[in-house]
Amino acid sequence: MRQRLAIIITLLVVVVVLVALNAASYVRVEQVSDSESSPDRSTFNAGATGTRALYDFLRESKHQVVRWREPSSSLLSFNGPKPATFVIVGPTQVPYSKRESGEVRRWVASGGRLVIIDRMPNKLFLSGLKNWTLTNQISSFPWYDLDPTNFEQMTEGVKAIQPSQPTSLALNVESVMPSRFMGRIVIAPTAAGQAEKTKKEDPANDSAEYSEDPEDADEPYSGPSVEEGPQAPVVHFAESRGDALLVDYPYGKGRIVVLTDPYIVANNGIGRADNLLLAINVVAGGGGMVAFDEFHQGRATTQNALFHYFSGTPVLAIGAQLALIGLAMIWSRGRRFGRPLPLPHVDRRSKLEFVASMAELQQRARAHDLALENIYGRVRRVLVRHAGLSNISPRAEIARRVAERSGLNRNELETLMRNCEDTINGAPTNARESLRMVKRLREIESRLGLGTRSRDVRQSAEIN
Repeated sequence: MRQRLAIIITLLVVVVVLVALNAASYVRVEQVSDSESSPDRSTFNAGATGTRALYDFLRESKHQVVRWREPSSSLLSFNGPKPATFVIVGPTQVPYSKRESGEVRRWVASGGRLVIIDRMPNKLFLSGLKNWTLTNQISSFPWYDLDPTNFEQMTEGVKAIQPSQPTSLALNVESVMPSRFMGRIVIAPTAAGQAEKTKKEDPANDSAEYSEDPEDADEPYSGPSVEEGPQAPVVHFAESRGDALLVDYPYGKGRIVVLTDPYIVANNGIGRADNLLLAINVVAGGGGMVAFDEFHQGRATTQNALFHYFSGTPVLAIGAQLALIGLAMIWSRGRRFGRPLPLPHVDRRSKLEFVASMAELQQRARAHDLALENIYGRVRRVLVRHAGLSNISPRAEIARRVAERSGLNRNELETLMRNCEDTINGAPTNARESLRMVKRLREIESRLGLGTRSRDVRQSAEIN
């Protein structure tokens, strides 16, 4: 017991030392505050540049929203419910590759709705537009020490913008308040677009030839079919100079929506003017399931949530060290420590064990006659000696001589002896009858003062 106590105390001391060392060596990583120069647009981020407020509002207002934490290829291969709208709020922490953008565009071409909210939208998503070019411009960039929660710094010199025309995306929106760092989209027709426009103005020519954007030549999807015909982007909001803030255009069987200011949907700007109404129209206006891209925000499902929660703390190191200690204990339990010791010797020479074992066997086998034979044999020998006769003397003579010397009833003693001998010779009996006869034999033995049991115990003690 003392050895085990010493081991337990040693383990506790080791654990305390490990915790102390980990705590002493731990350097707390200060959480980087939100910054417009390096924003975190994730729906998990409740800071100024995050989109947690919009996501929670849509979920609580019974819109079907999910955080999409799978790769973009799952949009085409996912077996479960697929989103109707896919929202990318950028810039993302993990940039989109050309292959991934092609997968998203194939999903849009099959009937999906893509919403891109970024000051500088990824050109991979804007390419492939038939006969039109979308050029993005930014007149002001946020500086590193800008406070994203300061409304004056974010909107200095900016006026509210009204809808350019009554559309579904501008429904119930009187004006929106963008930031001073918003992007501006310049829409211009290409040379093919100008020719197409000329052909449309000429009634004699009603054919239209489609040419794919060279930038998309290696993409599996080659754009809308010829029968659909070219369609120009629709401008929903534009600033005073005419540059667009919100546009959308068809792509295959789906549509692509581009909003060039994340401030409108971010936590620090969604409460300004009618920004919330516009955000709802843009994100959930198409109906169906809305999926926010969290895979490219660094929240992929491959990352263990528990490990992510404790990352940067000494908890993971302490857990690993405790696991090593546990494995060492398990390994050491199967190995001998010190010299081998002999097993303790148990003295099993007691005669009572044999008696108890035989009694249990006779009870389980219901051998009442055998148990009665063992007891009656000893009592009969004592009665014979008490009567002064031999072992071959008849039962009646033994009963008569014992009755004369002790005053016992001769008939009762002879009857008891006869019943015992009949049972020993195979007469039917039961446990209760056997017990009654044994009890009567012990009474006679006690009355005569023969004491066979006490003598047996004394003799056994003398032998041992």
